[in-house]
Amino acid sequence: MEPARLSTERVSPVEESATILLVDDEPAVGQSLSALLELETPHKVLVETSSHRALQLAKVTPVDMVISDFLMPELDGIAFLLEVRALYPESTLILLTGYADKENAIRGINEVGIFHYIEKPWDNDDLLTIIRTGLDKRLQLHRLYERTRELEAHLRQLEQSNRELERRLAELGHK
Repeated sequence: MEPARLSTERVSPVEESATILLVDDEPAVGQSLSALLELETPHKVLVETSSHRALQLAKVTPVDMVISDFLMPELDGIAFLLEVRALYPESTLILLTGYADKENAIRGINEVGIFHYIEKPWDNDDLLTIIRTGLDKRLQLHRLYERTRELEAHLRQLEQSNRELERRLAELGHK
């Protein structure tokens, strides 16, 4: 049984609401990762063995993080993550690779903006650190986008006010 949280204890919104999608055509990998995350994190974990089904799932279920295998029969991990990036630009994307796929992982980082790649077999502690860091990055990116939108709206208001002042000054100049 978990101890009750003190009311003064702060929990990151990411910890309360993150949804992680795991995609690997090997069921044992998905089960292993899912079990680890469900035991060690408060996150909601979705598992798919098909990249096409995972993409359909992502279209109806917003995801904060996606961990995808590189070598899959339908869509490779880079193509799949590129599709997810189009749906959720702020999502943290992680590529799971075999040792021989390191070059492709680096290509994925450059082409898709993958946050990290993890080699199989992975170290659980390293993986949990990468997930925590990736979700923190996603939260910071989300906050940055929100602040950017606020500043753009404020700028539009200032520009409108400026146009109104210029119009009034022009009217006063003609009187």
